[in-house]
Amino acid sequence: MNLPLQPPVAIPGTGHVPTGTGTPRIDGRAKVTGQARYAAEWPATDLVYGVAVNSTIAKGRILGFSLQEAEAVPGVLKIITHLNRPHMRGNGLFYKDMTAPAGKPFRALYDDVVRYSGQPVALVLAETFEAAREAAGRVETHYEVEEHDTNLLAAMGRAREPRKMKAGFSAPPKDKGDPTAAFANAPHQVVADFYHGVEHHNPMELFASTVIRDADGHLTIYDKTQGSQNSRWYVSQVFGLPKKKVTVRNPYVGGAFGSGLRPQYQLPLAVMGSLALERSVRVVLTRQQMFTFGHRPETVQRVKLAADADGTLRSISHDAVAETSRFEDYVEVVVNWSGQLYACDNVHLGYKLVDLDQYTPIDMRAPGAAHGMHALEVAMDELAADIDMDPLALRLKNYAEVNPADGKPFSTKALRDCYRLGAERFGWSERAPLPRARREGHEWVGWGMATGQWDAMQMFARAHARLHADGRLVVSSAASDIGTGTYTVMSMIAAEALGLPLEQVSFQMGDSTLPVAPIEGGSSHVTTVGSAVQGACEKLQKQLLALARKQGRVAFARARVHDLVFARGSMALRDDPGSAVPLTALLADGQLDGIEAKYLLLPDILEQRKFVRATHSAVFVEVRVDEELGTVRVMRVVSAVAAGRILNPTTARSQIVGGVIWGIGEALHEHTEADHRFGRFMNHDLAQYHVSVNADIHDIEVLFADEDDRVVSSLGAKGVGEIGLVGVSAAVSNAIYHATGKRIRSTPITPDKVMR
Repeated sequence: MNLPLQPPVAIPGTGHVPTGTGTPRIDGRAKVTGQARYAAEWPATDLVYGVAVNSTIAKGRILGFSLQEAEAVPGVLKIITHLNRPHMRGNGLFYKDMTAPAGKPFRALYDDVVRYSGQPVALVLAETFEAAREAAGRVETHYEVEEHDTNLLAAMGRAREPRKMKAGFSAPPKDKGDPTAAFANAPHQVVADFYHGVEHHNPMELFASTVIRDADGHLTIYDKTQGSQNSRWYVSQVFGLPKKKVTVRNPYVGGAFGSGLRPQYQLPLAVMGSLALERSVRVVLTRQQMFTFGHRPETVQRVKLAADADGTLRSISHDAVAETSRFEDYVEVVVNWSGQLYACDNVHLGYKLVDLDQYTPIDMRAPGAAHGMHALEVAMDELAADIDMDPLALRLKNYAEVNPADGKPFSTKALRDCYRLGAERFGWSERAPLPRARREGHEWVGWGMATGQWDAMQMFARAHARLHADGRLVVSSAASDIGTGTYTVMSMIAAEALGLPLEQVSFQMGDSTLPVAPIEGGSSHVTTVGSAVQGACEKLQKQLLALARKQGRVAFARARVHDLVFARGSMALRDDPGSAVPLTALLADGQLDGIEAKYLLLPDILEQRKFVRATHSAVFVEVRVDEELGTVRVMRVVSAVAAGRILNPTTARSQIVGGVIWGIGEALHEHTEADHRFGRFMNHDLAQYHVSVNADIHDIEVLFADEDDRVVSSLGAKGVGEIGLVGVSAAVSNAIYHATGKRIRSTPITPDKVMR
């Protein structure tokens, strides 16, 4: 039975918490006590367990299978391959989810073609997980092997212009001015080549799908996803199922940051199993299998900067080549930032792709900007050194008051405040001008800084709000919370709108049957869903005012909504506190068990397109480098951020801290190594794929610049998810240069590079 989920609620006594107040996550208690259930934890009677079998070649065809040993394992029910799978749609358009790039999406178990190493080729279904796992190890697949190509650096000659059909992607604009001539004529020039290896998402929660089949054939799917409605759309389209027969839920998501934007292959496999056996099925990927779908793409860049002796930029050229799969053109905004961040009259930007025999890359926190801004900001540091100029002074010299690409104003831009706040707190004015100026013991100490920028986006969404007679407010939208604090901030917005204690408000989300919401990505959930929640509650305000008039409450006879104050569970005239009437009294006198409202948030595109909407940051870093061991310790980070109104400083700070930690990982640790002889990623577990751990992280301080952006959203907020990462790896790299005098242009900056 498709029963509604009970959302987390603030603990009794929390009271009135206006936006802008630091508030712990209301779902925190459920998570730390184990009450929160994730995709692989939902119970079902008669549950079947599925384990995927993955290809051992990178390219070729499946000639057949030897299944006798696998089928002989006690408890095995069925082994599904492309030869006996349930019906799937033939047209590739049905496999396009809401974030799919141009091309033909991968179709799990659809045919005999092997497109990449690790591709799922079979699904073993058994009564227990242990039996399914044992049998999966006994499945033998016979292949016809074809020559593969997974080496980006060896295939750069095949770089081509990408197809551009991907939401959020903007192709590089045409050249501005004459960047070639301006570069040649400038007295200070920098040419820098950068390499960024593959990174893989490693969220705590493994990708999993639990398909619970009701007696009438309805499928309730608990999926690890950043968009329940996207997964529902995918399942219904791929298998030809009516939408009313499929419900997808994701009330809790244990991290994702882009990996859950698109449905991953465990979802269709679990649905196949359920359709084939007419039972409930769960498929959970192993940590190793988490390396068999998308990743942050390997990228090669060249940045050329030229400036006058006083630091005035005369030319910017930025070219990037990235990898994609053979079947889709995954694209990112890598180079465009270089045409937006600094004032310059001569700019060239270029972006190309090389298709390889690998799975399509996918968005990873701050996609494109993580690499593109790194290259630009390290090159700016090189230019400052060449001019003998302070790196911060160089950035301020070329500060863009309007968007250099088209002359549009920024909706708000408090980047100067970020520079000032961050530099003061960090003590930047005490920085030694030359490298290798300070040594403590066996370590060199260096300071570096960099700028960050990310888009401030708003999409469309619906929200529903119902105020009950007992004063409880329930607001709903099919949003997602991947650990960012969505439950909390949405409840805060609604509680403030009607002046209710936070514990009387609940926010329902993570269910495809709720009002439409965008996929949780791009740091847009607060600006989008939050604005929809505010809109629904403002409709309730109008209904409450109408009730007061209908009941003959004279004080409100000529009042308008903007004359009202909602506080302490009551409605009152702003200029007459004595007019306060409890909201419960209004409903009781009207003999109503509740009132409700729906709201559709549509961005004011005509107004928004007049501006450039962006978040900004200034990141300052101190490192200590042991050249003999090649070790780098990031001792201090100060990240000053301008992201509109900060609705919950507690969760916003956590987002920035998380981004900084990931930025340190990008700079020093994270890299998926490939053996191109086999076309396979080799370090596919947490023992060999290095992520930042507690010992790697020291002092991180987050500052928020005062900013209020009513163009981006009616709340004045922008979004903080991505901006915390952007610029961090560049600041670390620049600090390493300041410590040692060595310029390292590839990431991660591993000990072998430091020791050279």
